Amino acid sequence: MDSDELSKTLAGASAVLFDFDGPLCDVFAGMPAPKVAGELARKASAHDAALRAKLAATDDPIEVLRLAFDADPEIGSEVDQALTAAEVEAVAVAGAPTAGAVAALEAVKAAGRRIAVVSNNSAECVRSFLARHLLDEHVREVIGRPVNRPDLMKPHPHSLLRAAELLEVSPSECVLIGDSITDIQAAHLAGGTAIGYANKPHKRDAFVEAGAEAVTEYMKAIADAMR
Repeated sequence: MDSDELSKTLAGASAVLFDFDGPLCDVFAGMPAPKVAGELARKASAHDAALRAKLAATDDPIEVLRLAFDADPEIGSEVDQALTAAEVEAVAVAGAPTAGAVAALEAVKAAGRRIAVVSNNSAECVRSFLARHLLDEHVREVIGRPVNRPDLMKPHPHSLLRAAELLEVSPSECVLIGDSITDIQAAHLAGGTAIGYANKPHKRDAFVEAGAEAVTEYMKAIADAMR
């Protein structure tokens, strides 16, 4: 499941939506996610032993955010602000875009498709990274994590539906390129299609099982398929 499926899936799309962390950027490459998660957890659980025990089980900053909101929306809001600041700091030291990502963006734009980034990361960090690497001219819309609404993060289709609305296309005309099962789920819940970016060996079978319309191990394959 590669070139033929990629070409077919992309050919049927008026808009291509890119997940951010993975397909375009390794957000925490220069500032490890477990370190960020630990700092957020300390902030969130300073006065809550029960929450501290739950947060000790994860090294994912996004999961820390979810758990903090579940415990107390006020604490969750503080964590959201802190996570946004950490993400902006992280993308400044994250290094170059994912291999093949620039070629993919250029090819999609050249083919006349509309482009948006839909992410569970903050819109601020996405825009910062795109501007830093002169990629913002390729992207028409950025839909990041809804402020203080982690319940609307993917796999909820909110960000994809919003992207379709802003791009003025039907959700069914959108294909999402993402590197997690939640991306595949969100795309299908929105009524669109999905391409799984299998940047780790175990992901290919998982994406197939989740019903991704196509799977690729290389972002450059997106560019090749568009051409």
